[in-house]
Amino acid sequence: MKRWPFVVVAICLSLGVLGLSVSDAKPPVAQKKVEKAPVDPKAEAAFREAAKKLAGGTELDKVLALENNERGVKLDPMPVIDDLTFLRRIFCDLVSRIPTTDEIASFEADKNPAKRAELVDQLIADERFIDRWTVFYSDMFRLRAQADGGRAAIAWIHEAISEAMPHDEICRRLITTNGKAGAAPEVAFVLGDNADPMILAGVTSQVFMGVRIQCAQCHDHPFDVWTQENFYGFAAYFGKTQRIENQFTRTIYAKENEASTVLWPPEGKAKPSERKPAKPTFPFDMTSADEKPEYLVRLTSLRAKQKAEKDALLAKTNSKDADVDALLSGAEENEAKAKGKKQDDDVTRGAKTDAKNLNIKAGLYTTSDWRNELANLVTSPRNRFFAKNLVNRVWADLVGRGIVDPIDDFSDNNPASHPKMLDYLADEFVANGYDLRSLVRLIVNTQVYQRGHIYGAEEQQVTEMEKSFLATPMRRMLSETLYDSIITAGHIFDVKHTPGKNMKTTWKLSQVAKPNSGRQGLALTAMKFQQKVEMTAAMAKDDEEAAPGVDLEKGIEIDFGKVLAKAKADGQKVEVEEMRVMSKEEIEAERMRAQMQTQRRGVDYIDRYVKATFDDNPKFGSSLRMSSPAAPEHFLRVFGQTDREVLGETRDHAPNMRQALMMLNGSLTHEAARVGEFEPMYALLIEQKNLDGAVKLAYREILTREPSADEIKEAKSIIATHKDVLDGMADFRWILLNCNEFRFLP
Repeated sequence: MKRWPFVVVAICLSLGVLGLSVSDAKPPVAQKKVEKAPVDPKAEAAFREAAKKLAGGTELDKVLALENNERGVKLDPMPVIDDLTFLRRIFCDLVSRIPTTDEIASFEADKNPAKRAELVDQLIADERFIDRWTVFYSDMFRLRAQADGGRAAIAWIHEAISEAMPHDEICRRLITTNGKAGAAPEVAFVLGDNADPMILAGVTSQVFMGVRIQCAQCHDHPFDVWTQENFYGFAAYFGKTQRIENQFTRTIYAKENEASTVLWPPEGKAKPSERKPAKPTFPFDMTSADEKPEYLVRLTSLRAKQKAEKDALLAKTNSKDADVDALLSGAEENEAKAKGKKQDDDVTRGAKTDAKNLNIKAGLYTTSDWRNELANLVTSPRNRFFAKNLVNRVWADLVGRGIVDPIDDFSDNNPASHPKMLDYLADEFVANGYDLRSLVRLIVNTQVYQRGHIYGAEEQQVTEMEKSFLATPMRRMLSETLYDSIITAGHIFDVKHTPGKNMKTTWKLSQVAKPNSGRQGLALTAMKFQQKVEMTAAMAKDDEEAAPGVDLEKGIEIDFGKVLAKAKADGQKVEVEEMRVMSKEEIEAERMRAQMQTQRRGVDYIDRYVKATFDDNPKFGSSLRMSSPAAPEHFLRVFGQTDREVLGETRDHAPNMRQALMMLNGSLTHEAARVGEFEPMYALLIEQKNLDGAVKLAYREILTREPSADEIKEAKSIIATHKDVLDGMADFRWILLNCNEFRFLP
């Protein structure tokens, strides 16, 4: 297709804007307290009652309106967006793709005034909601598929969200779990930073509570209240945790030592004989044990109800199991009698019981009292940092700006813009049992979330409107959302062309050794031998992943269920560390490989091209299931996905040339733009000759809206520049996919 007339303009435009118990731990005595005015429950209750009396919106909208009024904000909010704009925004935020034309038609046909709330419930129950928020958690916890046990950890997070595991329970397990990487998925969090107590102290504080305490590691914090002794006391919770790598079995796991490695005073500030294990100390303020806030009462009531329901279900299940066990026991006894066998005597029966109770893994999987205590303190409903941190992160993800911004810097020097609204969100999150779905539902059903952008105003007014949450900030799609939206718009989740219609021929460069060059015979023999060994090993190993492609816009797709099933199976096995002896074949392959390397310099090669024919009819998988983080050159990384290595690193949505070139020239955009015979677009163009209808369909598929009369006219003029109407439509769709409106949320 000849797209060069549009390329220069598109580059300029692209660069311009790419742009289930309650852990009620007693508050510890901090080494250095932060002096704060006590919360007045009566004043807080009066504020909530005053907010409820306001007209319009949800209770959260009213809390925001009253707080803005107290802040002296006199600006009028932007109006709520229309149905199609809302539809596109909510699909991108909750299931990480734009809606299809069928979903658009269904929503337009629904005349129920509550259809937005009903759609929210529908999307929250969708499987893609789990995938999308697995990415959110993986970013927050810095889980890397390539790290020790990382793939199993991501699969475990996926299962936890699927099963509606409360956020406090997820975090508690990540903090406390020991064991083998992969077999105990949650241990990946501790192993991700090599179980270093000092690093884990900073990570735990910042990731779970949004507090940057790590600056106090070397000296008292220069801008906050944390002292170096505070930091060492907090790090001491991880002082006994150790990362072990067995050189024989190649297994990696976390276990507990007898003695702590965190010593106080720091090295260089005292004689070695004077340094003693630091005492674990939680330096963060918590709600007094004497207070019984309303949200805590609601949480206690909810958890008691959930426990009663669980116990009732368990009792019912056990009753059924008991009947089955009795039947099986009788069947075994009858079978033994029928075969003339005697029942086990008391000695044998006792030996079997002892064997079942033998815990060979006890030393490896021993839990840490210190980390259990830390987990209880971190996730306690009396620790306000914990709930506020998560709701602030989710709010920023959905609304575009944190109530505390940056999102992981809670401090007196960086106060919340709307502290009462943040308190309200945190209270509701805790009272609803730390349920992610309830929190997301609470936010997206508000007028705040559904407000439009502000255009044409001065920069100062735009900033004030967005900071006061009276207008929605401009947000570019997440890299995963952009990727999957291109696939959705282009109908390439599956093949869209008739098999054999797009046959193409390529020539692949390969190198062949010259005859009698160097030790060619040895090299070829070693290569063939190694290939045989690797093939045998591959056949014996369960395949954990399917690879839909190897280019820069495809990636390794993870089967979460299969990965987690394998992890659970590994966890059920009794781990006995043994020396792994290499087989004779493996030893010989290693020897020949090494010898081949030494002889390779004496081999001359000839370049040859090999002809290959293939059917250019690709399909793409969802980016939400790709092994993450992706390779540095991959589409997802180019558009902002981080490597999850650096603590506090957020996704970069700034525009750059690589993004523009990947959208303009990438195979993903090219394949999405092509018109396939299996698409509705093909029937409109070829069978019905309805060019106006095809243009309207392109706008609905790609931009989720109807085009204006001028836009239809312009589109037809672009398509008319091509002799083949399919090529013309492909160029037009390519233009829409590269426009700013497609990449940014409405």
